[in-house]
Amino acid sequence: MNFIFRWLRNILIFFFASTIIAVVFYRFVPVYITPLMMIRCVQQMADGDYPTLKHEWVPLERISKHAPHAVLASEDQLFLEHNGFDFKQIHQARLDALNGKRERGASTISQQTAKNVFLWPAHNWIRKGLEAYFTFLIEKIWGKQRIMEVYLNSIEMGKGIYGIEAVAQENFGTSAKKLTKQQSALIAASLPNPLKRDSVHPTARLQRRSQQIMREMSRTPQFPMPE
Repeated sequence: MNFIFRWLRNILIFFFASTIIAVVFYRFVPVYITPLMMIRCVQQMADGDYPTLKHEWVPLERISKHAPHAVLASEDQLFLEHNGFDFKQIHQARLDALNGKRERGASTISQQTAKNVFLWPAHNWIRKGLEAYFTFLIEKIWGKQRIMEVYLNSIEMGKGIYGIEAVAQENFGTSAKKLTKQQSALIAASLPNPLKRDSVHPTARLQRRSQQIMREMSRTPQFPMPE
C-alpha cells in the first residue's frame, strides 16, 4: 500500500508541476503548434491529402482592434468580467439540451484557449475536467490580454488555417493589423465551425450572422488593447 501511495503521490506531483510550468512557459513564449494542428495534419494524411498548416504568430499590438472586439461580441461578451467560466450560459445550455433544443456551446474564450493549447478535441468528462483546470491556471497566470492574444493566434479558422494573421492573409489578402470591422465580424461568424463556414465566400446565412455580430459590437465594450 505504501508503494502505491508513493506512486500516486509522485504522479500527482509530476502532473501539477509539469502543467504549471507549461502554463508559465506559454505566458511568455508564442504558441507555434497545438495538439489540434497536429491532429488535423494526421487526418489530412489519412484522407490522402498533403498536410497543410498555415500559421503565423503575431503579438496583440499587431492585430486590428476589430478582431478581439468581434470575438467578444460573438463568442463571449462577459470575457472581461468573468473568471474563466460563464455559469449562466452553462446553465442555460444545459436547460436547452434537457428541453430538446439544438445543442449549443457555452465555452468561454478562456475555456476555448485552454482546450486549443493544452488539450485535444473530445467530448468526455476527463477532457472537460482538464479544460476547467487549465482555464483556472491561465486566468490566474496569463491574464485577459494574454488569453486573447493566444486565442486569436491559435484558433482554427479554416482548413489548415490557424490564427488571425493566417486567415487575414489567406482569405482577405491583408494582415491581421489591417482587418476591417466587417472582415473581423465575418471571421468571428465562421468560428463555431470554420471548416464548413467560409469567411472568404460567405453564404447568405453567414453574412446575416456577421451583420448581427457588428450590431452586437456596438453594444459590447472594446477590448483593451496594449499601448
